[in-house]
Amino acid sequence: MTFIRRFFLVFFLFTVATQNLSAQKQQDFVKRSFSTAAPLYTNLLQKTAGNYTRYPHSMFGNDTIKYFGIDEWTGGFWPGILWYMFEYTKDTSWQRAATVWTESLEKNQFNTAHHDIGFMMYCSYGNALRFQNNPAYEKILLQSAESLTKRYSPVVGCIQSWNKRKSKGDINTWEYPVIMDNMMNLELLFYASRVSKDPKYKQIAISHAEKTMQYHLRKDFSSYHVVNYDPKTGAVLHQQTLQGFSDGSTWARGQAWGIYGFTMSYRETGDQRFLKTAMGMADFFLQHKNLPKDKVPYWDFNVGEPGFTPDWTFDANRFKETPRDASAAAIVSSALFELSTHVKGKKAKQYYSAAVAIVQSLSSDAYLNTAQTNPYFLLQHSTGNLPSNREIDVPLIYADYYFLEALLRYERSKKK
Repeated sequence: MTFIRRFFLVFFLFTVATQNLSAQKQQDFVKRSFSTAAPLYTNLLQKTAGNYTRYPHSMFGNDTIKYFGIDEWTGGFWPGILWYMFEYTKDTSWQRAATVWTESLEKNQFNTAHHDIGFMMYCSYGNALRFQNNPAYEKILLQSAESLTKRYSPVVGCIQSWNKRKSKGDINTWEYPVIMDNMMNLELLFYASRVSKDPKYKQIAISHAEKTMQYHLRKDFSSYHVVNYDPKTGAVLHQQTLQGFSDGSTWARGQAWGIYGFTMSYRETGDQRFLKTAMGMADFFLQHKNLPKDKVPYWDFNVGEPGFTPDWTFDANRFKETPRDASAAAIVSSALFELSTHVKGKKAKQYYSAAVAIVQSLSSDAYLNTAQTNPYFLLQHSTGNLPSNREIDVPLIYADYYFLEALLRYERSKKK
């Protein structure tokens, strides 16, 4: 064999080995994340065993679990996480736990107190139906969708998120507040029409998405958190925020809910307007000058910037670094994996690469709870509601849920 042939053979073998090593490294972050999750969620199951009326939400410090009751918005994420653990591991002990926790939410099918029944019931029973063909679960989801429709006003064209309340700082009254988060509850309605053959659920979901597209988005595809409508006329009264920095800023998780919600709405309808909106919101997120290099955003994109004035007391020196929101990153990553399947060419590659980059960042020691800083939750460094001084730099149950969902979507994408 000549020197040149030997050289090219060695070069070829080196290239193949490097590619295989790179592929193995990518595979490892999925395995590493689920392996890290297993003992944490085992601890959480042991901690919550026998009391199926309190749902883990976050932590007080690193020792005490913060629970929510059955009627609060995050109850469905814990059973959803257990279903994802079963999906990845095929270990039936996770399935048994997921079933018990899912069925503990049964009475929520009649909950009309707020809009989050989609989060609560579709993340739990919706996931359960992927593994258990249980007609009772289908019936529960249909009733849940029916309950959600009770908050819909044909005058406004939206589902009311919260009941009438004072705005942040009591500046005004929110008569009919609708928040960007509400886009996530539409999947339950699309499901209900598909199963029941009754178009009313889908029609309500489309109307809500159209109104959100019209009044929650700015020209650059950034988003308002809250839009307050006049319930008598449907007119827009205020465009504000509750959890963001200022009314004119872009709250990171709100932007994430929008990217996910409009991507899902396009999947369910084929409406190009929803696809364009999802892409515009995704591009705003990924191309923003304030997005950190690891693509895990600060809790708001415009914190402390000139021209953005909060209606609450903001101390710029309170934190050495602006708090991140890993939950927003997890939601966006999961959404981008799906969004990449609805577009072609350069955009598909861009969204897919960004989704992979985000889950790889979240799988690093910077965010993954490999050191068991707390004994129960997987992701660190999320922010719930900073203006209200709640849940700052903490684990959050929905951050874990969408992170695991993103990892599983990545696994499915490789098989395709």
